[in-house]
Amino acid sequence: MKFTRITIEPEKMGGVPCIRGLRIPVATVVGMVANGMTEKEILDNYSDLEREDIREALLYAAEAVKERQIPLVAA
Repeated sequence: MKFTRITIEPEKMGGVPCIRGLRIPVATVVGMVANGMTEKEILDNYSDLEREDIREALLYAAEAVKERQIPLVAA
């Protein structure tokens, strides 16, 4: 899968994946969604973001999780 809206630049934000070269990390966008913010709330708070940025951030996170195991606490 090719991501056109996710950039990694070592000189920006320590090289963490960001949205379109902006200083908005993918993790920040995914965290807002996880915390229950609506798309409208996110876009209202981050005027540089576009709807497609949110979608691609979620897809990127889903792909990243597929690539490694995350330790879970047994229930």
